[in-house]
Amino acid sequence: MFEINPNLSDIVSDAAAGLREHLSAEPTITAAAPGRVNLIGEHIDYCDGFVLPFAIDRYIVIAGCANGTQQVRVGTSFNSEIVVFDIEHPQTPGDPKWANYLRGVIRGFQDRGHHIPGFDAYIVSSVPGGAGLSSSAALECATATFLEGLLDTVLQTREKALLCQQAEHDFAHVPCGIMDQFASAFGQANQLVLIDCQSGEPELVPFESPDLTVLISNTMVHHELSDGGYALRRKHTEDGLAIIGKSSWRDVTEADISAHWEALGEPINRRCRHVVGEIARTVDASEALKANDFEKLGPLMAASHDSLRDDFEVSCTELDLMVEAARKIGRAGGVIGARMTGGGFGGSTVTLCESNKAAEIAAAMADDYKKATGITPQIFASRPSRGAHLVD
Repeated sequence: MFEINPNLSDIVSDAAAGLREHLSAEPTITAAAPGRVNLIGEHIDYCDGFVLPFAIDRYIVIAGCANGTQQVRVGTSFNSEIVVFDIEHPQTPGDPKWANYLRGVIRGFQDRGHHIPGFDAYIVSSVPGGAGLSSSAALECATATFLEGLLDTVLQTREKALLCQQAEHDFAHVPCGIMDQFASAFGQANQLVLIDCQSGEPELVPFESPDLTVLISNTMVHHELSDGGYALRRKHTEDGLAIIGKSSWRDVTEADISAHWEALGEPINRRCRHVVGEIARTVDASEALKANDFEKLGPLMAASHDSLRDDFEVSCTELDLMVEAARKIGRAGGVIGARMTGGGFGGSTVTLCESNKAAEIAAAMADDYKKATGITPQIFASRPSRGAHLVD
């Protein structure tokens, strides 16, 4: 119910053990990359907005070594099959689907002129899949970092994140913005990553007070972003911007949306209202954090969730129930704010709360949620953690 996060060292040991057991190889390179949650700023990273994620202390770890062949052999803790594919030619999508994240990143290196030798690798993850915590971005960034070690090269962090984003576009067919890969690549301990999605520049925002923590509540209702719902919302925002006649969402005001409300029509007008409102809320939230004014965050998080539920329509019954469970506890019980996080259609919520009440809050939320749904959620606390890196 309220889980303790596994130590990264334990995941590294498990990956090394898996490599020895399943591929009879000894690791010479180990890479780790975290999942992420977004405190606020949802579905606006592809709209030139601002987003405020952080890297969580849950990781995907890849342990491996060169194998002297033209083949890649990969085993994982979440699938018994050993995936084998040739690496002599530029990569293209194939089966199984999850391995396309690796293929896409490999292709990104190949397109940059790198000759990649065959390698054996084993992957272990403590990032829940399908929970809105960017396990795909973590896998991409871990793969890219592993390849850096394998090739004895270092990409600029921004270039690495963009390479991983392109892999998701081309090989997973999810037209994601830059938030997930930037959070996994740029993350640092006790720092949120404010990303200007127009300029592509990240800014670290301190989150140092030990008195605050973030509860991540996995509803156990999993989503599939490649099923069309995500792409449709993105198209709505592109169509809306064209109708309004501006070149960037950063130039659009609430008055612009009101003036074009009828021309935009349903549901594009509401999608547009979310984008403009969420950009403003994220800027306000980052300023509140810089000023250590945490009480301002609660209303901003609440308004964000309500907009995602009503205007952008990416929430679901389970996410709403989890947020409502946190809201019921309220400020008196140690909850500062709560909202859904990630692409939506299932997944997780984030609850900003007082650290000394986190376990009690998590227990109450889990109890309420299970009574309403019959589902036992997965709830754990996280603070901002280190981004993608090679493990010594």
